Amino acid sequence: MKLIRMISIFLLLVQTFSVTDAPRALAAEDGSKEDKEKQAEEFPITTVVVTAPAMTNPLTVKTNPKAPRQPLPPNDGGSYLKNIPGFSTVLEGGIDGDPVLRGLGGSRLNVLIDGAQLKGACPARMDPAPSYASPETFDKITVLKGPETVLYGNGNLAGTVLFERITPRFDKPGQRFYSSLLFGSFGRNDQLYDITTGDKGGYVRIIRSRTTSDNYKDGNGNPVFSRYAKNNSTYIVGLTPDANTLYEYTADLGAAQSAHTSNSASGKMSHDSAQLDKENYNFRFEKKNVSKLIQEIDFTAYSNFEDHIMDTHTMRPWVKWKSGSVMNPTVTARGARLAAKLDVNKDTQATVGMDYLQERHNYRCWGMYDGLDGPRVPTIEFDNLGIFGEVKRNVDAQSRIISGLRFDKLNAENKWLDPDWHEGDDDYRHKGVDKTYSAFLRYEHDASNAPVTTYVGVGHVERPADFVERGGTGRMPLITDSFYVKPEKSTQLDTGLSYKSGKLKANLSLFYAKINDYILLKASKDSVTTYDAWSANNVDATLYGGEADAAYALSEHWTLNATLAATHGNNDTEHKPLPQIPALEGTVGIKYNNKKLEAYLFWRGVQAQDRVDINYGNSTGFDVAKTPGYGVLSLNTSYHVSDRVVISAGVDNILNKLYAEHLSCKNTGIKYNGSYLFLPSTQINAPGRNIWVKTSYRF
Repeated sequence: MKLIRMISIFLLLVQTFSVTDAPRALAAEDGSKEDKEKQAEEFPITTVVVTAPAMTNPLTVKTNPKAPRQPLPPNDGGSYLKNIPGFSTVLEGGIDGDPVLRGLGGSRLNVLIDGAQLKGACPARMDPAPSYASPETFDKITVLKGPETVLYGNGNLAGTVLFERITPRFDKPGQRFYSSLLFGSFGRNDQLYDITTGDKGGYVRIIRSRTTSDNYKDGNGNPVFSRYAKNNSTYIVGLTPDANTLYEYTADLGAAQSAHTSNSASGKMSHDSAQLDKENYNFRFEKKNVSKLIQEIDFTAYSNFEDHIMDTHTMRPWVKWKSGSVMNPTVTARGARLAAKLDVNKDTQATVGMDYLQERHNYRCWGMYDGLDGPRVPTIEFDNLGIFGEVKRNVDAQSRIISGLRFDKLNAENKWLDPDWHEGDDDYRHKGVDKTYSAFLRYEHDASNAPVTTYVGVGHVERPADFVERGGTGRMPLITDSFYVKPEKSTQLDTGLSYKSGKLKANLSLFYAKINDYILLKASKDSVTTYDAWSANNVDATLYGGEADAAYALSEHWTLNATLAATHGNNDTEHKPLPQIPALEGTVGIKYNNKKLEAYLFWRGVQAQDRVDINYGNSTGFDVAKTPGYGVLSLNTSYHVSDRVVISAGVDNILNKLYAEHLSCKNTGIKYNGSYLFLPSTQINAPGRNIWVKTSYRF
């Protein structure tokens, strides 16, 4: 009933706003096209160095990953997303950041890379899916907040992130080229080139990137064990036999290493990521203007293989190799998606389709059979089949309704348990079937007398337990409890508005979610040396909060910017805070832009987080401590040498502030021969002052 009353009140406000006369400063009285265009041209707001991308449509954020960003993110997808209001990242080292949106991460946040559902191999999420993505090798990153889409897989309680490579067609023989170089503090060094050649019949594109970094230092000058190296190669062949047809083949290959100081009591490993290798292959077929009804057909098939090795000696040359210190989980994800966009009539468009995902996890470690030279042992396997449909209907010239419905069937099977415990006992080879559905309905309205779009939506989504929540490798004694944990069921209200005029752009989005059977993890020990010392159970939870951003042009050259993000979480069953909820944070900044030169000074402030539940958490991490508030000042500038060359530079954390993000793994430090090489702290401290310069060139 409360939900229905909230929707009714908001719809009443929408209707009231739409018939209210707006001040002349906000919109021309006659609403003529010429006046609106003139107003849009006055004091235009542009962005080169991106600090906090704003919403482009209701619940949608689109960003260009090739634009310089500040604070300077490591070269992985999770850390890149942190700059978007509402996102946080679980810090565990230099790269491999685990993204969290509105307090929800892991499989609650769907991540698709070139249309494929990529899965991490590690049972402790040392390699979340975005860690395999090198952001600048993509052309567009899109964030869809909340459960209000059904097109991209099931379980999107937090939202959906799309990493996309979009290669424009050629209308005549030609080439395109983009390259960038970046140098920064702590030995940061990035190189990238992206070259495409083609004609009307097709194209060939090659993208190569490399990034390395030494251990960074925190605000007190203490080193943090965080060095990494990452290489990525992408090969794309596209065939375009006519204007409406595309065949595209992609091979995405990569290798990386990353050091960690985190402890497994926080849900991570005390090992390093000695190997983060990927072999991802993708085929895409696109056909437009098939018939009067069928506007477009898209088919994607993919095979992704992630090979992860964790040990305690590869990244630590001072440590001698020891038996039992090497583990090698892998995962193969194969799937396909078929979708058709339908033009039902001039006011109604629809997308219908189906998708399939096969997820195969394997494992081997030193001491098990023949070690890393021995066979891979299957652990947990998943098969998911889903069907979906989404419809957009224009109610009138200013209003539209978007709705969707999805059904999924997931088969899960534990293929193996540690033979030391259950040798030859098939009773422990568990199987489970989860049938779930998702649905949403959203109303959007463009005010006729003001540059305002308002929206309200209700979404319901159900998410089965994932690989980590079901016990990872299947070795843990608690597998019988965790394997059958109930699917989560979340019902969420989203509402907000977008305002766009010549001088002011502002967005506000609010959400309220009731989650039944939220999957809560509990560490079974205060300090452990294995990753399997936790248990899973279901509780009921409530989450609410929102994000806001605004940009106001003071003059032709000066702009004020601000963002705010807040999330509040409660464990309703046990009447205590929900763990792993980020603190209130905001930014405020002032930007100068004269087209050739841009400079931006901004401050990020984060409130203290004392609503914690120590040793409880979820698949992305556990609460390890309360976190004090902090503020960080940063500065950047960009200069357009020409239309082809841009030079950018920045100083992150100008005042060399010592601080740690609340969502962080527990830092145990590293001790060797009785002395700490890297100091322990409750959480992993963030980098201190970081100076960087980047140049990019394109033709």
